[in-house]
Amino acid sequence: MIKRYAMWQYLTGAAAARTGDEMSGPALLLAGLAITGSASSASSLLAGITISAAIGGPVFGVLLDRTARPGRLLAGALALYGAGLAVVVLSLGHLPMAATVSIAVFTGLLGPALSGGWTSQLPRVVSPERLPRANALDAMTFNLAGLLGPALAGGVAGLFGAPVGVVVSIVLIGLALPSAWRLPTRRDRARVPAAASVIADLGAGFRFIARTRSLARATLTSVISCVGQGMLITCGPLLGERTLGGAGHGAILLSGVAVSAFVANAVLSRYPHSIAPDTVIWCGTVLQAVAFLLAATGLPALLVAAVLVAGAGEGPQLTALFAVRHREAPERLRSQIFTTGASLKITGFALGAAVAGPIATWSLPGALLTAAGFEALAGLSFAALSLARPRARAGKGPAVTTLHD
Repeated sequence: MIKRYAMWQYLTGAAAARTGDEMSGPALLLAGLAITGSASSASSLLAGITISAAIGGPVFGVLLDRTARPGRLLAGALALYGAGLAVVVLSLGHLPMAATVSIAVFTGLLGPALSGGWTSQLPRVVSPERLPRANALDAMTFNLAGLLGPALAGGVAGLFGAPVGVVVSIVLIGLALPSAWRLPTRRDRARVPAAASVIADLGAGFRFIARTRSLARATLTSVISCVGQGMLITCGPLLGERTLGGAGHGAILLSGVAVSAFVANAVLSRYPHSIAPDTVIWCGTVLQAVAFLLAATGLPALLVAAVLVAGAGEGPQLTALFAVRHREAPERLRSQIFTTGASLKITGFALGAAVAGPIATWSLPGALLTAAGFEALAGLSFAALSLARPRARAGKGPAVTTLHD
């Protein structure tokens, strides 16, 4: 199975889908801003397509865990997501904004397919001894997508208009379909997904995340951290407009975060055992808090420094999060844990985007300072769960900690 599906196929498909996904957010922001002229409406559009992932991710993960051909299900989700983006961009300026946002909400249900859905299949693509390196390469596709996506969105918007950027993102997602379709099948025979057992599996996945200390800690920290990241993305066009002379330049500026993240991950991948992934997660929140404080000054030189520091925190943090999930997730719940974690992160990102729009309209530095506050809160949450009293499981097995201990 591993020999028939090469790692390069996985990476090519994942990179294309994630680049399209990373491009679609800034492209929708720029399209919404260009057509409506309102930063608040544009941020609502981005929030709409991301916030519904909290519902779609866990359900999609359960279905992936239970199907014998997860690649077919993943390919179908990608196709529907691309179609939803097309409907959203076509409705801009022709339907009321509330209706367009509603379409974006339904499209966003499939958002975790582009992130956690791919990563959960990695153990079926490579052997166990190659998984740590493959995990680092997989995380780097996110960094590459974060580099190319915003840059393409800004470049295409400047040359051909903001709505064309959304179209290009749809094409990139479509290019990932063959790689998704050919993903390896399950070695064990999947059960027939009865409705009652799907609900039971949903409960089991959430309970496992909540009761496993390191998994709960990594999940909560990353979700809160994503609120700050969502605020930075929303502030990008305004930063570009006020500091670099154009809203499109702001989208390109965000690519610098991905460059820094890519380089940091490349360095870290050479020494994968030098720092524990749990430590990398909380260190990432500290670096991002510092970055947002630097960006809030509005000085061009410090803004460049902020971009580099933000990427140095964000990139390794994502790799470490994947490492914790692969380490803790049992096979029968693996896809659900990855897509649930992805959906919660996307939801945190959406909340940040929604909050940042109105705050940035009032005060751009105020929005960036708020983002720094969320990163600080993420670090404090990590510390709080680290100090929580573990409760032993009945029978054999490691101690677990619930979020309310």
